[in-house]
Amino acid sequence: MSSRIRFHSLLATSAISLVVAALPAAAQELRLDTIVVTPNRAPAKASEIGSSVTVIDEKTIEEQSLPTVSDYLVTVPGVTIASQGGKGSLSTLMVRGLPGEYVKTLINGIDVSDVTYTKVQSHHGQFLAGIMDHMEVLRGSQSTLYGSEAIAGVVDIQTLGGVTVGTHHRIGVEGGSHGTVLGTYRLDAGSDEGQFGLALAGLHTDGFSAAARGTENDGFKNITGTVAGRYEVSPDLTLFASGLIIDSRTRFDDAYPAPDFVVSDSLAYSTYRQIAGRAGAEFTLLDGRLKNTISIQHSRTDRDSISNPAPEYFVTDTFRGGRTLIDYMGSVEVTPDVQVNFGADWQHLTADTSQGIHRSANLVGGWAEAIYSPIDPLTVTLGARYDHHSTFGGHASWRATGSYRFEDTETRLHSSVGTGYRAPSLYELYNGASGNPDLQPETSLSFDAGVEQTLLDGKLVADVTYFQIDVKNYIEWVMTDPNTWRGRYSQERGGRLRSRGVEASLRYAATDWLDLTGSYTYTDARQADGSRQVRVPRNDFRIGATIRPAEKWTISASARIVLDTIDYRNDGSRIRDLDDYVLINAKIAYKPNENTEFYVRAENLLDQHYQVVDGYNTAPLSVFAGIKASF
Repeated sequence: MSSRIRFHSLLATSAISLVVAALPAAAQELRLDTIVVTPNRAPAKASEIGSSVTVIDEKTIEEQSLPTVSDYLVTVPGVTIASQGGKGSLSTLMVRGLPGEYVKTLINGIDVSDVTYTKVQSHHGQFLAGIMDHMEVLRGSQSTLYGSEAIAGVVDIQTLGGVTVGTHHRIGVEGGSHGTVLGTYRLDAGSDEGQFGLALAGLHTDGFSAAARGTENDGFKNITGTVAGRYEVSPDLTLFASGLIIDSRTRFDDAYPAPDFVVSDSLAYSTYRQIAGRAGAEFTLLDGRLKNTISIQHSRTDRDSISNPAPEYFVTDTFRGGRTLIDYMGSVEVTPDVQVNFGADWQHLTADTSQGIHRSANLVGGWAEAIYSPIDPLTVTLGARYDHHSTFGGHASWRATGSYRFEDTETRLHSSVGTGYRAPSLYELYNGASGNPDLQPETSLSFDAGVEQTLLDGKLVADVTYFQIDVKNYIEWVMTDPNTWRGRYSQERGGRLRSRGVEASLRYAATDWLDLTGSYTYTDARQADGSRQVRVPRNDFRIGATIRPAEKWTISASARIVLDTIDYRNDGSRIRDLDDYVLINAKIAYKPNENTEFYVRAENLLDQHYQVVDGYNTAPLSVFAGIKASF
């Protein structure tokens, strides 16, 4: 047996042993009927949902006090993020082995993806957690409800929670390693008729060298603000609105010169600004039996990349993108057992870049979904959608889910199957010599099935889910001139992406002073040529514990064990094995009273030196201290 295999086996056995050993006999209740919205685009009990969905709630956010949305996303089974450096650096979100262009991300219902990017996706490294009240992560192909890009899943971030009557303020300040300062402020106001929320977050860090062989720091600064509110004009009419602004600057290191493309120190930097807003109304008709929601949103993204390929030589690329979307959703209870949700949407995309793209596209779609519950333990859904793109025409997708609970044994079976599609980006269609206006949508077939078991009167909940996703008509960049590294986007080789795996999770309220969580994800993701997908760990273990040893003290800790990851070398010539690693994070918090908390938080306690992208650094041992207060 090789030393690498022995090391894998030792770590895997240790992780499982830690979870098993930490399961004492006493326990307290867990909430099994959490309300989720993303699986049906309407509120439903999580215990009645066939799709795989994870909720990062307000309690979890308060306990962990992490700075960015990405820090919470990597705690979700099946989700990994590969960053090219520290905070704010270019990051690739991977869900069930598929990269970020197959994930739809929303903030208060606003699609925050960048339409000017090589493949339309969101810049998750730019989202600060200080604005977030809660988040849902829905996995599997969801194009029936969410349209293009929702092949691997949907990330839904909400900034306005259950605001109580009155005015409430929350502030937070944190500082620590790498010259990091983080500040947050939240204002929540509520009345009998409405709610209003405002959130501001700012992060400044000197950072560390993004290049593994570098010496100079690559810093990041970000200011993010959101507003959201709703007002009940009458029992049949409610108005709502939200807004978002992100303004940031990130230093990064370039990979030059050709043909080796070694990542080294540079003066390169990028700027990012996104301004977006959404407004609409909820109203009922037919004596309240028909519920309607209509909204309009607009998002503008301005992104500049100033690269530094040689001393005193800079190249500036500009990207200006916009999205306008009008959306309608209706819901009607046909019978006590059958609910039908339906809707339509229209969006207009524009892209103007220094690389020669000055184009726009229109998409229009309509969908319907039936939710059938003939008996309490059983809920099934069936939906279909049709979209039309102004460039390549129409496409249909469908989705079905099921959930059945055996009351006697508290065992729940859940499954979903569906298709998805991804429209070619304006970059893939029209960018200079590499664009190809003849491209067609990528399509997907996704399936998952799992068993959820509740034990100890609801105190322990375990789930094991098998998943698979196939993406056909894969759009790949094919090199046409090796001497100049020029290429063109193509589907001529008929490639497809494939991902198979297992997600296992455990939640256990062990005592009134101890909560435990654990998860394991196995992923076998394959690229179009059949080789393994890069930057996706084959084995990913996560363990978490929250301990309340005394009335005013809370200790939370987590461990992540990542095994068997590969990546391209910088020059793209061959594959290399990345080092396995163990990350341990911890936080100790003291609350002298109900409204004030002092804490110390540490990341990478073992000071692991590892890479998730070849040639790029990750953060060493880092310590932060902070204070939070509400009034």
